[in-house]
Amino acid sequence: MQTIKKCPMIKNKLQRSICPITNTLDLIGDKWTLLIIRDMLFLNKKSFNEFLESPEKIATNILTDRLKRLEKHDIITKQPYNKSPMRYEYTLTSRGKDLKPLLFEMIRWGNVHIEGTFVPPKEILKKHL
Repeated sequence: MQTIKKCPMIKNKLQRSICPITNTLDLIGDKWTLLIIRDMLFLNKKSFNEFLESPEKIATNILTDRLKRLEKHDIITKQPYNKSPMRYEYTLTSRGKDLKPLLFEMIRWGNVHIEGTFVPPKEILKKHL
């Protein structure tokens, strides 16, 4: 296995294990976090309201919490795009973009093993590979 170092390592002060799977799941393993990342990677969503429009119907307090966590760990950044009222646009960092192969594998696995899951058109998959 090859190690890729594009960003400084995340400092995990609450580390309960040295297992990389455990630590990754602690950071991005809940469904809401992965859906936000999905929306950013594949649907080009950038604003709080765009995330709220997803069919999974994330609650505003959960969305706020997950966006703060992702920003804290340098998976996303936020930039203001409106001053009154204050509104932010969120973008993936290189660390966040590095999650793309993980999400592609989840798509592939779900399509193979879960009946009735959406199979993205080949042109969309090629666009993101």
